[in-house]
Amino acid sequence: MTGAFHRPQAVTVLGATGSIGASTLDVITRHPGRYRVYALTAHHSRERLAQLCLAHRPARAVLAAEDDATWLRARLGEAGLATEVHWGEASLIEVAQSSEVDVVMAAIVGAAGLLPTLAAVRAGKRVLLANKEALVMSGALFMEAVERHRAILMPIDSEHNAIYQCLPAEHRGGLARIGVTQLLLTASGGPFLGWHRSHLAAVTPDQACAHPNWAMGRKISVDSATLMNKGLELIEACWLFDARPDQVQVVVHPQSVIHSMVAYGDGSVIAQLGNPDMRTPIAYGLAWPERIEAGVEALDLFQVARLDFQAADEEAFPCLRLAREAMAAGGTAPAVLNAANEVAVGAFLAGRLTFTGIAEVVEQVLDACPRQVAEELEVILEEDRRARCRAERSLERYR
Repeated sequence: MTGAFHRPQAVTVLGATGSIGASTLDVITRHPGRYRVYALTAHHSRERLAQLCLAHRPARAVLAAEDDATWLRARLGEAGLATEVHWGEASLIEVAQSSEVDVVMAAIVGAAGLLPTLAAVRAGKRVLLANKEALVMSGALFMEAVERHRAILMPIDSEHNAIYQCLPAEHRGGLARIGVTQLLLTASGGPFLGWHRSHLAAVTPDQACAHPNWAMGRKISVDSATLMNKGLELIEACWLFDARPDQVQVVVHPQSVIHSMVAYGDGSVIAQLGNPDMRTPIAYGLAWPERIEAGVEALDLFQVARLDFQAADEEAFPCLRLAREAMAAGGTAPAVLNAANEVAVGAFLAGRLTFTGIAEVVEQVLDACPRQVAEELEVILEEDRRARCRAERSLERYR
């Protein structure tokens, strides 16, 4: 299909100032005849967004707050850019579903990314899903929208992207139908691999954010340290690949070279390997079914030398267990899990909660919130709100 595009594909990057946004823009820059930036969005990082606008000259830019948008509009005006600057959730949704957009990179962290990502799906876009919370919160509703509106959904998390590459082209309809017995979701183990639970209470935010292999934002780095990130990925894998929780096994692999594996009934295990660089799955998502250059150094197996594997320690890191249980419970339980975790992680980063308290708060909220049927977006959003309120109340006992 090389050369088949008569015009560059227009890309909206939701969450442009984060690490995924930066990697996406790097790949786009390497293929100027194939892609162009249509819109860039950020939460409050107006200075960084200004730099990106000056570099990529998007048609539109969106920030969360009006005063930030006013500042950015003036800054870009002084530089002579014609970029339209908007603010608020409605504007996020608009640049995600605009008829001028071909591809949407959904990289907004947390529940805030749900509505614009769902809007892109309902507009039938190619959606590069780096926001796992959209599926965690509204998996059934989200996947139904993908099918109904014929959107192309490409997973960008390195693990799910790896599984996607290891599966047949058509994998919906149950794993047994295509001979798959298990999805093997790899995890680095985070910065506290091998630590006993008794040693984790004194962990600081800076320690938790020091991931050994990946450069990520602070929230997702903490999730990686607690293994909640792997729990959310387990839930996401169930929705993406039509799997049951018991068909997804988490395998701790400290080198982060094998990004995930698929086991088949004939005894075969197919793996996807590569250096830990998010530009690989981003390039795959952008160009699929083709492959394009991503700027990633080739994997040197002689330098890697060894590949280690071990089981996840769910006693020391109970968030993984809580996520599996939430997915098995179904309904709004995964949305409650995600909401409670976001509040707890925020409190930990602010010095209001211990590292081990994150899982304690999440479990308390899950126990306190009865599961609801998750067939309507309004119900999911209301349960998200209730779970956050309950999490805040749970935090009071730690003060």
